[in-house]
Amino acid sequence: MKKNNWIAAGALALSLAAPSLMAAVSVEQAERLKNELTPLGAERAGNKSGDIPPWRGGLTLPPVEYSKAGQHHPDPYAADKPLFTITAANMKQYQEFLTDGQKAMFKTYPDTFRMPIYQTRRTAAAPEWVYDNTYKNALRAELAENGNGLLYAYGGIPFPIAQNGLEAIWNHITRWRGVYLTRRASEIAVQVNGDYSLVTVQQEVEFNYYRQDRSINDLDNILFYYLSFTKAPARLAGGAVLVHETLNQVDEPRQAWGYNAGQRRVRRAPNLAYDTPIAAADGLRYADDTDMFNGAPDRYDWKLVGKKEVYIPYNNYKLSSNQTSYDDIIKPGHLNPGFTRYEKHRVWVVEANLKEGSRHVYHKRRFYLDEDTWGIAAADLYDSAGELWRVNMAYIKTFYELPVTWTTLDVFHDLKAKRYHVQGLDNEEQKTIDFSDKPPGERYFTPSELRRRGRR
Repeated sequence: MKKNNWIAAGALALSLAAPSLMAAVSVEQAERLKNELTPLGAERAGNKSGDIPPWRGGLTLPPVEYSKAGQHHPDPYAADKPLFTITAANMKQYQEFLTDGQKAMFKTYPDTFRMPIYQTRRTAAAPEWVYDNTYKNALRAELAENGNGLLYAYGGIPFPIAQNGLEAIWNHITRWRGVYLTRRASEIAVQVNGDYSLVTVQQEVEFNYYRQDRSINDLDNILFYYLSFTKAPARLAGGAVLVHETLNQVDEPRQAWGYNAGQRRVRRAPNLAYDTPIAAADGLRYADDTDMFNGAPDRYDWKLVGKKEVYIPYNNYKLSSNQTSYDDIIKPGHLNPGFTRYEKHRVWVVEANLKEGSRHVYHKRRFYLDEDTWGIAAADLYDSAGELWRVNMAYIKTFYELPVTWTTLDVFHDLKAKRYHVQGLDNEEQKTIDFSDKPPGERYFTPSELRRRGRR
């Protein structure tokens, strides 16, 4: 868009909207994204101790074993061995680099939970056009509606040089995850003894915010479209959910519809937000737990605590391999540590405290955002008594075919119930996530289309 058009669009938006929270940085600051910082705003240099290396562009080429879209990802680091393993017995030696949630996992499962620590590989990468848009966003993006919406951001991280907690969490919400994806995957609620049953869904997501054939003026307040059809078990098969995710959910709440196969009816689902329980999660995941955090941030006060070095799940190719079965992975209390990989990375720590007069089951949430992607890698969740209640972790890897660095599994632990929920399992499927299809557009993600496809 030409500069004069930007000015006109900005004047119009500001005249119609509530006062914005200014956030754009100076050209001098934005130029740091070309040298001192990575294009998405992380420190380009390694750390002083040398166990976090410099960022050198990330992992952008598939290994030779990878040949087609939707293929399960060969591990480019299969030869790596753990440098050491953290256990309940030696946890204090490494506690400086652990989250409170990880420490609680060791205390809850002292005999079985462990964290194998590997060489840190800064594989995070995105396409050049995402980097270009991120630079432009740094100069123009603003928070609106008391921080509950975005102005002038499109196709990249809105606030690569984040100045507060709200900007950081918006970076997570809008981070690069491809343009259009399809995936058949399962989620499971794991009982105390390790028993579980699968709920399998076919998912389709179009990230309207990252459509290259669009502009800011075309977004129509839509971040992405989400469509999910339940395939198993038989008692749930045929049900479906359609979501229009809005950029400003206070001004225009998320729109959601459900399809009931038995009744062959599409109905609005107005309460699919905040702490609404997710049925397939058996009480272990709420609506805004999905993707570690999603939706409107208006019920919390957000604080950017700072940056620290933490061992977080990273490059988890073994965990997502089609050579690994669900029974291999799922164990009582937590995932099988032998298939997990942790690395030391710098993270932004963001705290969310429930506003006075607001309602939510979580009174405090602490998020650890990977500095290279702005994705939440871990979350500590506290109850109304101030006690640590739940611990969520995103098991990250780089999908080198795009490239995009995202989660392969999300895991939600309830420390009191000693149960957990896993989302994203596709090891036993013929294909994994596929980013190669052309986005079908908004006409594909409508209630009438949901009804038509549900009747097949």
